[in-house]
Amino acid sequence: IDQLTAWTGEDAGTAGWFTDFVSPGPERLRGELDAVAVRATAAVAGFRDWLRDTYAPATLGTPDAAGRDRYRIAVRHHTGAEPDLDEAYAWAWEEFHRTAAEMRTEADRVLPGAGALEAMHHLERNGHAVEGEEAVRDWLQQLMDGAITALDGTHFDITGPLRRVESKIAPAGSAASPYYSSPSLDFSRPGRTYFPTLGRDSFPTWQLVSIWYHEGVPGHHLQLARWVALADRLSRYQTTLGMVSANVEGWALYSERLMDELGFLDDPAHRLGFLDEQMLRTIRVIIDIGMHLDLAVPADSGFHPGERWTPELATEFMATYNGSPAELRDSEIVRYLGWPGQAIGYKLGERAWLQGREAARRRQGAAFDLKTWHMKALAQGSLGLDDLTGELAAL
Repeated sequence: IDQLTAWTGEDAGTAGWFTDFVSPGPERLRGELDAVAVRATAAVAGFRDWLRDTYAPATLGTPDAAGRDRYRIAVRHHTGAEPDLDEAYAWAWEEFHRTAAEMRTEADRVLPGAGALEAMHHLERNGHAVEGEEAVRDWLQQLMDGAITALDGTHFDITGPLRRVESKIAPAGSAASPYYSSPSLDFSRPGRTYFPTLGRDSFPTWQLVSIWYHEGVPGHHLQLARWVALADRLSRYQTTLGMVSANVEGWALYSERLMDELGFLDDPAHRLGFLDEQMLRTIRVIIDIGMHLDLAVPADSGFHPGERWTPELATEFMATYNGSPAELRDSEIVRYLGWPGQAIGYKLGERAWLQGREAARRRQGAAFDLKTWHMKALAQGSLGLDDLTGELAAL
């Protein structure tokens, strides 16, 4: 409701997001553009009022969790697979303990003797930071441009319109997390990454390096923009709406890990940021499955053993083991409750990409070439996880 209000501009006393969106349009269409912007703003306000006055009261007393049957349907939609959810929950706990151990090691490199959270708080206060919205936008642009230069010809072929990706500041009312938008089919609008400033003026960079490898290059941009570039080989549906979330998010998380493997995250601060992002995606699997299936916390977890997951317990878990700010943690929990099954696709998707690459490497032996494999993999279009690993293994 607050987000939709921000779109209308009512809270800031402005004409709203849609009016700003059409303002650069051609003058010959000014009357039509302004009129439809007003209609769109009114529609958003009407939807906001319905959510507040009709829908929200009707949900009082209903459970937060989807339950196993409905959750399985949601997981199928977001992953293109029917994973063993209990196996995925147990595997995520293994990943949690492995990643926590790595974070402790890296934290000691950042601040000798410190634990992970202490080291991350130290980086927030004393680590490298960029001051001002325009400066951080430029810094993120340079990071992506540098990645293109470093990766082209070695681990990818980045040519033509794929070399153009724009860093943008996210508009008011956006999600609390960074995001990417694909280029238009004719590339007149390039791929764009969006950074939400959340009212801040100072931006620590220890997490941002890994995040922008995820959102930009070699993450979402190389995959989604390449699909657009292959529109003559893939269908219109494949290059626009026809994507499986776990495939796309799995590739982006694989991209973060790839950059770590290639040595781009050797700086202790940046590597701790990468591991913290891995921890966030692991926590997502644990919390999302745990809350919706009403599972117990394992006895050997070290965190409230035997208790059943609730939003309050999930918030405490995330605050204890992840360095995200409070507003992002709150946004995450709301996201899991309102979007069942989507958040687990990052780590399950990454697992599928890594398993497919390893199988291809074993099959080809010394003939395996990572750049060739990457470019073939990115030309497939989106597959569900039930098919993805086998297709990647055969490349």
